[in-house]
Amino acid sequence: MALIQKNLVFNLHSKPLLKARAKFFLCFQITNHLFSMKVLITRPRAQANDFANLLREAGFEPILFPVIEIQAVENNSEPGQAIGNLQKYAWVIFTSVNAVEAGLASAVLQAQGTKGQPPLWVAAVGRKTADALRRHGIEPDFIPDEFIGVNIMSGLGDVKDKWILLPRAEIASKELPEAIRQAGGVAHEIVTYRTLPAEVDLEGLAALKAGVDFVTFTSPSTVENFIEITRRNHLDPFDLPNSPIIACIGTVTEKAAREAGFKNVITAKEFTTEGLVRLLAASRLVK
Repeated sequence: MALIQKNLVFNLHSKPLLKARAKFFLCFQITNHLFSMKVLITRPRAQANDFANLLREAGFEPILFPVIEIQAVENNSEPGQAIGNLQKYAWVIFTSVNAVEAGLASAVLQAQGTKGQPPLWVAAVGRKTADALRRHGIEPDFIPDEFIGVNIMSGLGDVKDKWILLPRAEIASKELPEAIRQAGGVAHEIVTYRTLPAEVDLEGLAALKAGVDFVTFTSPSTVENFIEITRRNHLDPFDLPNSPIIACIGTVTEKAAREAGFKNVITAKEFTTEGLVRLLAASRLVK
C-alpha cells in the first residue's frame, strides 16, 4: 500500500504531468480572458441585436452604447415626387439599409415591372443593403462593397446626361453626387432619414468608464457622436479607460476615425458586422 502511495505521489509530480497541468491552466486563463472581453456597440439600438448575438457566439460580451438614432423626415414631399417620376432615372443608388427602408423600395419594384418604361437600374452599397432590397423583391444590378465614389462610379457605366436618384441621410457625404456630376450625370439627392445623437445609455456609459476592450464604429456618424457624447460625460474619447482598440466596419469609417484623432484603429476586410466580428476574434489575443 505504501508503495502504491509513493508511486502515486511521484506520478502527480512527474514532469509530463506538471507540463500538462500548466498547459491546462494557461488555456483556462486565456479562455476566461477571451470570454470576459467587452465590445462596445455604438450603432443604433434597433440595429444592434444581430451584431450583439454574433459577438456572444464568438465569446465576447457586447455592451450596448448607441450614439445615434435614425429618424424619418416628417412632412417630406421629396420621396413622393421622386416616386412619381421614376421613369426619368437611369439608376437608383441605395447606400444603406436605412435608405431602403425609407419607403422607396416598393415603388422601385413596381417601376421595374412596368412595360414600355426605360430600364431602372438599382445599386446597393454593401451586402446588407443588397439583402434589404431582396427582402422587398428587388435584385440589385450592382453591389459595390463600400461607399467610395470611385468604386460606385466604376459600375454605373456612362452616366452622361442621365438622372441618378440618391435617397440618403440628411448629413450624407457629397463625394458620390460630386463624382456623378463630374461624369456628366445629374445627381438627384433626396433626404429620406435623419441621423441624430442618441440619449446616453447609462449602463453602457458605466461600462465604458470601467473599461472595455474594443469600441466599434459602423459609420462616420457613430465616430462623430461618440466623441461628442464621451466628452459631454467627462471622458476623453482618445484616452479611454483600458485603452480599447477602435474597430471600424470599413475604410470610410476608418478614415473618419483616424481624422478625428483615434490612433489604435483596425478595420474589417469584409465591410459587414460578420467581418467585424471575425476581425475582433483575430485581434483579441493581441489585446
